[in-house]
Amino acid sequence: MNTAATNKEIDTARLWAELETLAAFSATAAPAVTRVVFSRQDLEARAWLKDLFREAFLAVREDAVGNTFASWAGREPELPAVGTGSHIDAIPSSGRFDGTVGVLGALEAIRALQRTGYRPRRSIELLLFTSEEPTRFGIGCLGSRLLSGTLAAERASQMRDRAGSTLDQVRVDAGFAGDLRGVGLPSGYYSSFVELHIEQGPILEREEISIGVVTSIAAPASLMILVEGEGGHAGAVLMPGRKDALLGAAEIVMGVEAAALKTGSIDTVGTTGVCEVFPGAVNSIPSRVRLEIDTRDTDLSRRDSVVAEIRRITDEVASKRGLRATVELLNADAPAQCEPKIIAAVVRACEALGLSHRQMVSRAYHDSLFMSRVAPVAMIFIPCRGGVSHRPDEYSSPEHIANGVAVLAHTLADLAA
Repeated sequence: MNTAATNKEIDTARLWAELETLAAFSATAAPAVTRVVFSRQDLEARAWLKDLFREAFLAVREDAVGNTFASWAGREPELPAVGTGSHIDAIPSSGRFDGTVGVLGALEAIRALQRTGYRPRRSIELLLFTSEEPTRFGIGCLGSRLLSGTLAAERASQMRDRAGSTLDQVRVDAGFAGDLRGVGLPSGYYSSFVELHIEQGPILEREEISIGVVTSIAAPASLMILVEGEGGHAGAVLMPGRKDALLGAAEIVMGVEAAALKTGSIDTVGTTGVCEVFPGAVNSIPSRVRLEIDTRDTDLSRRDSVVAEIRRITDEVASKRGLRATVELLNADAPAQCEPKIIAAVVRACEALGLSHRQMVSRAYHDSLFMSRVAPVAMIFIPCRGGVSHRPDEYSSPEHIANGVAVLAHTLADLAA
């Protein structure tokens, strides 16, 4: 075809080898991947990728936080570009496909289009996002939050990692200077943005479907709850007089589950992922407990109703048990609806390639969530084995990856025409 790439134009062997090479930039031994943003491994991987981008005749630039743009100039470069891309940072002992398929897959989609002789009307730009994972600075999608203006530059610059270093210190040491206030994208920079990603869930594999066409992206609200009671000797303080912070916290944790189930929607989830008990001794009554809670939904009002219910339950438990409890909202991001015109382009690509597909929700959030604040977005999912992600055994087959890249190539050609 002279307008888009088919599976035959995708160099699957080369792409697979590149995914293997990228996985080797890791602080932990294979098959685990650990690549924290601005670490030595991250910077070496970035340098290798920039060489690949330039080999594909893409113009490369970086912003002050390290977001990297690799652009294939279109026939009318003054038009808003079509964007694609993802991230390469990886949480400790994770897998080799999360994010990376959307970066190297986008590169291969562009190369495949180049091999067909296709020349886009709009420029096509591959975007490597900085720090999609919250590992180092405690906040996910750092680069895309700054690009979209969702995170203020002044706040971002002073965020600290566990060693106490600020983002400004770390990024400058990594070679990314400049004012963070200049990172935000100008209005209308992208006409559309499409991200290719592994599903990170079991639906596509279970239903034997090749492509997931994402229609909406769920977003989290994160809470920190501090429950304070009275400590004491586990043997000397009798049960009727106790103010056990852990028992109160346990009721709150159960309340999180109840609040999520109460909505009646399969898209509402609530998770208590952190429970820190003080003093943490077997013969001491817990005097203080810190909980961190994540609740997500594709519907903002429904998600916020869960947050309100968790607050109510916390107050009720504290009052009943004679405890003190405070609730801090750490962040609350709005869900995103994907652009119908881009969804239609992805569906057309699947039909042209003869690939089975289904529309679905992204229950994990991605950089596309924040790009939706400044551009129309959609996502393309491919199956991953067992729905497993963020683990060393994360896996997607060469065939599934090639299918996703072919769909992405078709979609980019459609949107850039």
